[in-house]
Amino acid sequence: MDSINTLFLFCGTLIALSVLASRLSAMAGVPLLLLFLGLGMLAGEEGLLGIAFDDYSLAFVIGHLALAMILLDGGLRTRLKTFRVGFRPALGLATIGVFITSGIVGVLAMWVFDLTLMQGLLVGAIVGSTDAAAVFSMLSGSGLNLNERVGATLEIESGTNDPMAIFLTLVLIEALVGDLGGPLDMLWFFIQQFAMAVVIGLGAGWLSARLLSYLDLAPGLYSLLALALGFCVFGLTAALGGSGFLAIYLTGLMIGNRQGRHLNFILPVHDGLAWLSQIGLFLVLGLLVTPSALLEVILPASIVALALIFIARPLAVVLTLKPFFHFRWREVAFISWVGLRGAVPIVLAIFPVIGGVEHSALYFNVAFAVVLLSLLIQGGSLPWVARRLKVMVPDRVTPNHRGPLGVLPENDFEMFVYRVENSDLEDVPIRLLRFPSGALISALFREHVMLHPKGSTRLSQGDVICVIGRDDDLPALNRLFNGEAKLKQQRAFFGTFTLDAEARMGDVADAYGLTLSPGEAALSLGDFMALRVGGHPVVGDDVDWHGIHWVVNEMEGNHITKVGLRLY
Repeated sequence: MDSINTLFLFCGTLIALSVLASRLSAMAGVPLLLLFLGLGMLAGEEGLLGIAFDDYSLAFVIGHLALAMILLDGGLRTRLKTFRVGFRPALGLATIGVFITSGIVGVLAMWVFDLTLMQGLLVGAIVGSTDAAAVFSMLSGSGLNLNERVGATLEIESGTNDPMAIFLTLVLIEALVGDLGGPLDMLWFFIQQFAMAVVIGLGAGWLSARLLSYLDLAPGLYSLLALALGFCVFGLTAALGGSGFLAIYLTGLMIGNRQGRHLNFILPVHDGLAWLSQIGLFLVLGLLVTPSALLEVILPASIVALALIFIARPLAVVLTLKPFFHFRWREVAFISWVGLRGAVPIVLAIFPVIGGVEHSALYFNVAFAVVLLSLLIQGGSLPWVARRLKVMVPDRVTPNHRGPLGVLPENDFEMFVYRVENSDLEDVPIRLLRFPSGALISALFREHVMLHPKGSTRLSQGDVICVIGRDDDLPALNRLFNGEAKLKQQRAFFGTFTLDAEARMGDVADAYGLTLSPGEAALSLGDFMALRVGGHPVVGDDVDWHGIHWVVNEMEGNHITKVGLRLY
């Protein structure tokens, strides 16, 4: 068989096995990215296929391309409203947090591997940042519905912490090879990494978003244009000395938050591209490692990994978040635990190899071992830890399917498909439903037969209803079609009773026989909750007051609109 056919067979087989491995990951609870790495190692020179791959330069290029696509997709799916609660703490973790983590791990690595201080700090810099691919994959793949404060902080941190890790890695490599400039040169390089990325990423992203919403293209071309524009931003920013990774994340953020029909064509394609990037990246990195060389450093590397997981990351999170932001201890603990390491440390570990730094093989193998242990220990336990630390909120009902009608260029009408699962709707005529004024039922399916709904048509559980409406109608529709199981979960979490957040605290206190401090009687319930919670409240925040758990149930922007009462 000639080489080109062998390449097709090899790539197709590995990608197919990686996709099929996702089912094994779901059943066994093993992080999917760990399986991708394992498949790459099995195909490598000491594995079943015996493929010798040691082209670090090619792996470096593949790593940059894959990470760029992953970060672009991550930006496309991050909502700007989450920056309300997550931006400042995430920025602290992405800068000061990475610096603290790298320093602690570096000093320990110096002692464990008998290195100089600079060499040890280089190990710390390489493994000091969390990984966007790992965080996005684990949070979306594990089905965790985290409260907004925690979820937004983790997503934004993982998308923005690469510049600090790259800065520290490159500075230490230059110090080891004797090319380090003065303090002003290092400061300028640091400013360039962030400033160029922010200016170009946001500016080009703003222009790209408007271009994509303005153009009338074939559906398949929107995603290609978005990818091409993202790559242009990455390349331009990197050429000017900035962080291409941060710039392409910000470009995706601007495109993803510009409403229009282009998003309906871009998001599904980029979801597939992000998965392909993760599969390809981790397979290549698995091929690159030599298991026998990895085993030689596995014990000391395990000490470094455990110190990173249980000492360095928690200490950095506590020092960065607790003094300055209103995070609860259980939220701080969970953020500490989700310090997932993935492709970024391994790609950074290629820098010393290409730069000809002494002990470069050691840096690569240690980074690989740290990533394996991080994915295994932290990634495999995320759902259990999230439940134990109570940082999740109940899932809300969402449409089973939704899609645009293509009638309007912006704020288009959509088709929302729901299955009737709420027993309160059994035998209820359609005309009695509390429907949003801008929505209507276009079709109703019962036992795979389409009915023509009228006002007198009575609903049955299991009916499938097609509703035409806009995005603003979703909250009311979701509440209407809430299933029994989810209603019970929400009542257990938010409480049986719900109060309007505009209610005066004086009236609430009189109704429930509660005692208020001076000055609190004139506050609204929402303002009282925001004051007790501190900072920016999010859905799921609770206050234990007079033996009652007062839980934030709904919000509009920065304002609490509904508060639940849980009596246990």
